[in-house]
Amino acid sequence: MTVPRLFLCAMAACLLAACDSGGPLLSSSVRYEVAGVEEGDMLKLRAGPGTGYDIRAGLPNGTVLRVRDCTRIGGTRWCEVALERTPEMAGYVSQTYLRKL
Repeated sequence: MTVPRLFLCAMAACLLAACDSGGPLLSSSVRYEVAGVEEGDMLKLRAGPGTGYDIRAGLPNGTVLRVRDCTRIGGTRWCEVALERTPEMAGYVSQTYLRKL
């Protein structure tokens, strides 16, 4: 396992643990879950809508997100999201890997 992948796995584990803290929910958005990411990989939560932005965290399949808004940039539709129970952890993900709950 490479160092970046190990870092993303560790970040995801910390984020998932924080999701169980009972924090506030976003009320003005729709619930989705991460789906379709290949086994052993994670969806990258980015600082902005595109692959040129820094990766904030890796999100495994099943992670519940609140989608605030989506916009097409180039050939990809990017969604502004926040973790459902940790809304301060926010960023952008590709809509390709989101499934509405």
